[in-house]
Amino acid sequence: MDSKEGAGANPRMGVRPAQGYAGDVTPEQAAAWVGAGEAVLVDVRSDAEREWVGFVPGAVPLAWKQWPGMAPNPGFDEGIRAAVPAGGKVVLLCRSGVRSVAAARRASELGITAYNILEGFEGDADEQGHRGRKGGWRLRGLPWRQN
Repeated sequence: MDSKEGAGANPRMGVRPAQGYAGDVTPEQAAAWVGAGEAVLVDVRSDAEREWVGFVPGAVPLAWKQWPGMAPNPGFDEGIRAAVPAGGKVVLLCRSGVRSVAAARRASELGITAYNILEGFEGDADEQGHRGRKGGWRLRGLPWRQN
């Protein structure tokens, strides 16, 4: 957590340190920043994931890897530069908070202040291998839609 948080502060808010990018934030922290106009939300899941599983309204869709085959997106660098204003910050969302770490590291290499959203959109798989029951943007009750 951010060492500047006082006793009694909401444990779901703040920045957790990370290597190679600005830090990790909870879905709630990311939503607060985006809602206040302090960050751009970039969804790095594949087009298929956003279409079939759901998406965050207003998020910039920019796959880190693309279906089928999960090949790296050759347009990622150009897309992230276009999505985030100079001097701005970005919060990156994927399914469970893994691909978004790699995307945050790459964005940081490009000079962008980048944060990974912990838990991702669907959260970790439960004991039965189902997602959406252990953390994630959707489970936290944050805005999302499904086609």
